[in-house]
Amino acid sequence: MPTFAAYDGTELAYHVSGDGPPLVCLPGGPTDSAYLGDLGGLSAHRQLIRLDLRGTGRSSTPQDTTSYRCDRLVDDVEALREHLRLDRMDLLAHCAGANLAALYVSRHPENVRKLALITPSVRAVGLTITGDLRLETAQLRRGEPWFPDAFAALEAIVAGRATADSWQAVAPFSYGRWDKAAQEHQVAGDERMNPEIVAAFGAEGAFDPATTRTALARFTPPVLLLAGELDLQAPPHTMAEFANLFPSAELVIQPDAGHHPWLDDADRFVTAITAFLEHTAASSPHPTGLQG
Repeated sequence: MPTFAAYDGTELAYHVSGDGPPLVCLPGGPTDSAYLGDLGGLSAHRQLIRLDLRGTGRSSTPQDTTSYRCDRLVDDVEALREHLRLDRMDLLAHCAGANLAALYVSRHPENVRKLALITPSVRAVGLTITGDLRLETAQLRRGEPWFPDAFAALEAIVAGRATADSWQAVAPFSYGRWDKAAQEHQVAGDERMNPEIVAAFGAEGAFDPATTRTALARFTPPVLLLAGELDLQAPPHTMAEFANLFPSAELVIQPDAGHHPWLDDADRFVTAITAFLEHTAASSPHPTGLQG
């Protein structure tokens, strides 16, 4: 397992798999990158370089725990790029990792060739996902056997009456299929989460949405946003707003997918990502129909 030294001497780990041009992958959470796996077989097309964020996975715990803050993690990503000796890198980020990617391209736009945001969090850009939109999106799952209990829990969360049980009950909404594989993936993810790191990641000062949005409006390299049709955490409507923050971004909505689209339909996911990374022709910005 390769490692490199961050700006403060913290030893950070990354995982390399697959063949082809390198693709740097930032996990959500914030957590380690193991849950990304090979991104549904994307490693058959690209060399995946998955970073374990500081304090997670095989990466060391820093002496200064305030360095978990998202804006400070930008320097870790830059240190990785320099370690890999990449002049310009293709960058993929999932969920909360998209906040880090947005801050990175705001600060180092010249170092990114293409940017792919997978079911991204919107904290760094200050968009709002309303409770009503989450409830409306959840209604797409009303035929599922687990829906009544999960929807009641979601209503409690939206109303501000959430309990720990509520958050557990809404887990099926994160996956296009709530099968054994999804349940095991969810449990493993829960076990890896460190509440201290999660809290520090978004601590006061981590985000300046107005500044970030101004920077993204000047970011001209190709951008892909991939949304899951069924995803409550990154609903397609909000993902279209996110895409509009860039001069020209492509939005792909993967049918029947939740927050982890590479698990829901690996072939469709890999096809969309490889098409974006490998094609040089400009795509029509901000398509609105279902694609994939």
